[in-house]
Amino acid sequence: MPPRHPLPHLWLMTDERMGESLWNALARLPRGSGVVFRHYGLPLAERRALFAQVTRMARRRGLLVIRAGAERLGRGEAGVHGRRGAGLRTWPAHSRREAVAGIRAGADLLFVSPVFATRSHPGAPALGRARLGLMIRGLGVPVIALGGMDPHRAAGLRPLGIYGWAAIDAWIGQPGSPAKAGAQDYLPPRLWR
Repeated sequence: MPPRHPLPHLWLMTDERMGESLWNALARLPRGSGVVFRHYGLPLAERRALFAQVTRMARRRGLLVIRAGAERLGRGEAGVHGRRGAGLRTWPAHSRREAVAGIRAGADLLFVSPVFATRSHPGAPALGRARLGLMIRGLGVPVIALGGMDPHRAAGLRPLGIYGWAAIDAWIGQPGSPAKAGAQDYLPPRLWR
């Protein structure tokens, strides 16, 4: 899908473990950022209601919302994550094979993970800088780095050709993450705009 607007460089991955910190994370995202709405563990009716709240806030803040999961969740979906569908198509990739499969499925953007150790998948092997670089070389599709990401790590990966980065903790301000008062406090200047 050729996007009407530039693809976001910065992304928030949501899930039900965020609780009320979801709203703070959405408030910290700079205008033009993206949100992958997951919340798989919620019953469908609750998931749809929360999706409606998130898309309302996103619309006010100039954020793009992508739906993960099979069920349509309502108005405001700009696309889908990890499947074929209408609108922007993003795809998860944990290996070169999965990245190529995503491209063949029509992905507009790849989320490559886990780049570094992450609370979301404790003990999972991380790609690290070198394996990430080898994995994404020559793919021809914008790559979003995910997994243990923060602005400083993202800046260090920029020479490898990443298009942007995604996180949970960096946006909600978990212990050890750089999130403070607002996005301007921890985004590298001119790097992700």
